[in-house]
Amino acid sequence: MTIKDAPATESDPLSMSGSPLAVSIGRLQPGQFVDPANMGVVPRETTSASAGAVDAPPAGKQAKGKNVLETMDDSSPLGRELARETKRREKLLGKPLPKPSSTRIMTISNQKGGVGKTTTTVNIAAALATAGLQVLVIDIDPQGNASTALNIDHHADVDSIYDVLIDDVPLGDVVAPCPDVPNLICAPATIHLAGAEIELVSLVAREQRLRRAIDVYARTREEKGEPRLDFVFIDCPPSLGLLTVNAFVAAKEVLIPIQCEYYALEGLSQLLKNIEMIQKHLNADLTVSTILLTMYDGRTNLAAQVAAEVREHFPQQVLKAVVPRSVRISEAPSYQQTVMTYDPSSSGALSYQEAAAEIASRS
Repeated sequence: MTIKDAPATESDPLSMSGSPLAVSIGRLQPGQFVDPANMGVVPRETTSASAGAVDAPPAGKQAKGKNVLETMDDSSPLGRELARETKRREKLLGKPLPKPSSTRIMTISNQKGGVGKTTTTVNIAAALATAGLQVLVIDIDPQGNASTALNIDHHADVDSIYDVLIDDVPLGDVVAPCPDVPNLICAPATIHLAGAEIELVSLVAREQRLRRAIDVYARTREEKGEPRLDFVFIDCPPSLGLLTVNAFVAAKEVLIPIQCEYYALEGLSQLLKNIEMIQKHLNADLTVSTILLTMYDGRTNLAAQVAAEVREHFPQQVLKAVVPRSVRISEAPSYQQTVMTYDPSSSGALSYQEAAAEIASRS
């Protein structure tokens, strides 16, 4: 008699799932394979009852209905990490964020690409808006990634920040509310911005155009009785052209996201030189108020060294909050969301909430 011809027993293993080999063996030795735990079948419920197949507690002391996370202590790395995150969430829970005494205009800039400028812009803006503050995001990057993340239309037929800068269209005519986050509005970018650098060259007061548009919009809101803007975030392209110069002239603060890698340190020194040039000639009130460490990988010594070096040179500017590498943060834009709405329970969302709370507390 072959395995294939073995007769089914009273408790037929064929009624259970498992690998073909396990089912075949179960036909021959049904007494030992009636338990799914012995057939390679892992139940979906992560209760201590199912875990008991591996390490069963003494009789009469079976934990009923408890989740694995509830029974986990902090003796394991995962347990310690969960305990730390729980404490961090408790500190933020129900904590109101203070409103600034006046509108804070912040330019998010770094000449190095891929350091998390747009991600930082939209997620901090979403965190502040979720806490009840009035927030405006101005997207002056021709790629329009901030507009995408906030689910704002930015195709070529939409009025955008391009029309504000080139054709003097009022900023209030192009802003649109973010559908997923209350109190958050966005002035979108379109592909037309790619040619704006050239078109701005011949215009009068070319470096001041964004600043004037924001001032007029703020007065218009006040006249209409609308709430005052608490924060304005300007997302810049990774270059020092006239678009970025407009952002520096319009703002009073610069927020610099720094990727925890060596190249980021090289780019930072050049960025600071350019900001110093802007301070001397165009905007004496501009200051580097905030530095945020992004894409931090705690498993590498390099990330820790870069973080330590940045904190040593900029002890007052660097936020305590550090944004880790996170799949959820990367996934969110593909669903036209910020990580704050895509997965608010993720470690990335928690880090941006902490960063937003720190920024608000510095007002």
